[in-house]
Amino acid sequence: MDETAARKIMVRCEILAGISEEAGCLTRPFLCDAMRRATGEVADWMREAGMTVRQDNIGNLIGRYEADRSPARTLILGSHLDTVRDAGKYDGPLGVLVALAAVEHLHERDERLPFAVEVMAFADEEGMRYHTAYLGSKVVAGTFDPAYLYLTDAAGIPMGEAIRASGGDPDALASDKRASNDLLGYCEVHIEQGPVLEAHNLPVGVVTAIAGQSRIEVRFMGQAGHAGTVPMSGRRDALAAAAEFVLAVEAHARAQAGMVATVGQIGVQPGASNVVPGLATLSLDVRHSDDEVREQACRQLYEQALRISSARGVTLGWQVLQETPAAACAPALSNLLTRAIASLGYPTYHLPSGAGHDAVTMADLTSMAMLFVRCRGGVSHNPAESVTQADVGVALAVLRQFLTMLAGAEHSLA
Repeated sequence: MDETAARKIMVRCEILAGISEEAGCLTRPFLCDAMRRATGEVADWMREAGMTVRQDNIGNLIGRYEADRSPARTLILGSHLDTVRDAGKYDGPLGVLVALAAVEHLHERDERLPFAVEVMAFADEEGMRYHTAYLGSKVVAGTFDPAYLYLTDAAGIPMGEAIRASGGDPDALASDKRASNDLLGYCEVHIEQGPVLEAHNLPVGVVTAIAGQSRIEVRFMGQAGHAGTVPMSGRRDALAAAAEFVLAVEAHARAQAGMVATVGQIGVQPGASNVVPGLATLSLDVRHSDDEVREQACRQLYEQALRISSARGVTLGWQVLQETPAAACAPALSNLLTRAIASLGYPTYHLPSGAGHDAVTMADLTSMAMLFVRCRGGVSHNPAESVTQADVGVALAVLRQFLTMLAGAEHSLA
């Protein structure tokens, strides 16, 4: 294991963690000033690693390390640079920096592969600003919906206007789709965001598939009234309906193997302590590795919400914001990752991902694989998110070995 390279990755994670839109915590939304500064740092590191660097219209940063021949196919490595609010240091950036370090190793040895390597630092995976995820990778994969350009953020700024203000051309996003005919595939290194690897005392694991996901906005519309004068029997309390639904979501997910369902946001209006709530808006996130099971759960939860709203005399609003199908990892690439781990003397382990990743979208473009890195306690989307330098070193060694093995097997992936 190259301890110097692993230490360098950890230092760079710290540098990026200090680039935030909010003081005292790490918050880096799509197309904000902090994203511009973080992208600039990574672009400089890419150039130092011998890559040619460019940005596309959505703001994705792309570093390319050429092959030892022409024409040659291309392997894409990467992850994202945006974060959730009050984030950890490693979700996203670690994958970019491990990929960058692997290319840096080739450059230091003046070594080229029989295929080019592109390191992509995606501009938006989390969807924090416009509440729809994978904007960066959707542009690359050619699945970006032009209707997204009319979505507005909390300040009322349409996405198209934000793209233009950052130097991109919203009308040219379709031209940034990456052609697939010369691609070998896509590989993403990412923290596990779960406790499985830690429970098995393993530094890394190979992902088998990524769970499908539904994001839904649920609204219970009742009638606001005076908290002291409206009798309990006559209330149409929107928040009480929402509270009942939240517990129903939890119960439904607990009863279904492999299912996770979460209500992470609730907004209440008028929002006064002495007023019966007239409107409650909440988020619903449903995930499962089997799309049919996930879709059935969403239908059943909708029916449950209807029953609750009818019983309580409130009106239901149900808007599906995003549906992402489950994505299976490519056996050929995953097998190479498995062999790479074994060749370095580590036990191999395979596991699904309950979290979504850019790899889901990139699977629409090309074959994909993922390598998970152990994270302490399985904690993620949290400042306590933590990985060890030793595990990062293992992930880097595995990725290097993967590239070497791919160079030998490249012809068989045609």
